[in-house]
Amino acid sequence: MFKTIADPADCEVRSVIRFLNAKKVKPSEIHRQLVEIYGENVMTDGMVRKWVRHFNDGRTNVHDEARSGRPYVVNDGLVAKVNEKIRENTVHNKNAF
Repeated sequence: MFKTIADPADCEVRSVIRFLNAKKVKPSEIHRQLVEIYGENVMTDGMVRKWVRHFNDGRTNVHDEARSGRPYVVNDGLVAKVNEKIRENTVHNKNAF
């Protein structure tokens, strides 16, 4: 029996798929091995087949690509500004009493 790995990163699972696909392992066997090590909820057989197609079509990146939609706008500068406003507000409110 093998030791199972809980909560793998998506890029880890995709890396395994890419590696086994390069060794010409069939998608159904890749899925079986993933389930054996990562558990039943790792990825569906259909998603394994989709990633195999992507890699066969030339994709090499195992990380998520940027998607359209609402951009992520939180950064260190914004956090610093918010913290500054909170401190200003706290000082102002203390002086009000």
